[in-house]
Amino acid sequence: MSGGKMRQTRFIAQAGVIAAVYAATSLVMIQSPLGYGPVQVRLSEALTVIACLTPAAIPGLWAGTLIANAFMLTHVGVLGLLDVVLGSLATLLGALWTWRYRHRTALALAGPVVTNALIVPAYLPLMLAGVAGIDFYRIEQLGLDASGTWLTMYLFGVAAVGLGQAAAVYGLGLPLLVALRRLGLAERLVTNGRGDMRGQ
Repeated sequence: MSGGKMRQTRFIAQAGVIAAVYAATSLVMIQSPLGYGPVQVRLSEALTVIACLTPAAIPGLWAGTLIANAFMLTHVGVLGLLDVVLGSLATLLGALWTWRYRHRTALALAGPVVTNALIVPAYLPLMLAGVAGIDFYRIEQLGLDASGTWLTMYLFGVAAVGLGQAAAVYGLGLPLLVALRRLGLAERLVTNGRGDMRGQ
């Protein structure tokens, strides 16, 4: 097998493994109350930092999100397609951002936080309306009521999703990234993924 085909095969394999791990972790999290809704902390979002290490994470994270979000169709019906399409788009844009700014870690990790915080709350009010009997925008214990207009729910969602993403990406993902770099995995992923791209 030629060097180019070998690199392409490794790239596809890396993307597949990343997609599988992200999807499996997300599916476990979706089962908990913190896995969906305007206030969500998905441990799987910590894996978005892998886009700092290899471009294979871009299609891998996108595909993993697509698979995991498709599961929401069983919970909310056809409105779950909003999450499949737009949630996956948010992940794709976040991964592209992370790879683009991979040499500036703090800025790179802001990618999935910003894209999810801005995109996901735009469709959540519509999607969550399909979950009968649960008002995700009213938290009586805190005296918080963000239900009502779409703009109020969107702004609440931006803050809530953004905080949840930041907790997962910076609180869990950053230590993971530091550990992977210390183990030398960063160099191996980049070199084996699509040639040595450290200079790009």
